[in-house]
Amino acid sequence: MNICIGVVCAEMPASYEMEALKAQAVVARTYTIYTITHNSEKHGDGSICTSSACCQAWLSKDERMSKWSDEEKESNWAKIEEAVNSTKGKVIEYNGEAIDAFFHSNSGGKTEVPVNVWGGTNYPYLQVVETTGEDAYSQYSSEVELTKADFENKMKGKYSDFSIDWNNSECIKITEHTDAGRAKTVLIGNKSLSGVEVRTLFGLKSANFKCEIDGDKVKFSVIGYGHGVGMSQTGADAMAKQGASYTEIINHFYTGIEIVDI
Repeated sequence: MNICIGVVCAEMPASYEMEALKAQAVVARTYTIYTITHNSEKHGDGSICTSSACCQAWLSKDERMSKWSDEEKESNWAKIEEAVNSTKGKVIEYNGEAIDAFFHSNSGGKTEVPVNVWGGTNYPYLQVVETTGEDAYSQYSSEVELTKADFENKMKGKYSDFSIDWNNSECIKITEHTDAGRAKTVLIGNKSLSGVEVRTLFGLKSANFKCEIDGDKVKFSVIGYGHGVGMSQTGADAMAKQGASYTEIINHFYTGIEIVDI
């Protein structure tokens, strides 16, 4: 089976528009090439893995078909095969090299730059871009609620010297946002955390959040799903619904690139 088909069927719902699936196929193919040529050392004897937390998810045909109903499995598989085969050999390049084609579920309306997620340096082709229509998807918003006691326990589990004065109205305060609107610096009691650190510690779907204290509860209201870098999958689908082609989708999310044949 074509490796790219296994990635696309694992990473994007078959119900999405064909042009969004085509964009995902090109992005997945490009990401695979980049990872094999740049990051293969982290997998030992292998070049790439099938973990979405590390590389890209992947499912065999049998695994994917078992998750669909009998009524939709054949048409869904045919749709994904068409998306991959119709873009065969297409990859995304910047200055003649395959790009690190990050993607995520839902940007919340604006994508993020890599340095605000992983540190290091930014890539010129991964900029903040706006996308409309993402609020129509279930991935757009979520909430996480904890008791003050559970909140403190999580903080103390990470920082043994953590303390907080709940009587201080600004005991949890976002002091800095990224250009994309995500929390960049958050003061919590006697600690200063990045928005990404808060997201990870409290299991939030993105670093685009607000936090409020309501009685004995701490409530996070979250916008978007994922790190926010590169192509938003729901954004791609929303663009496709509005008539965009897969090349237009890719050029929207990756700045100054070329789509070439290999």
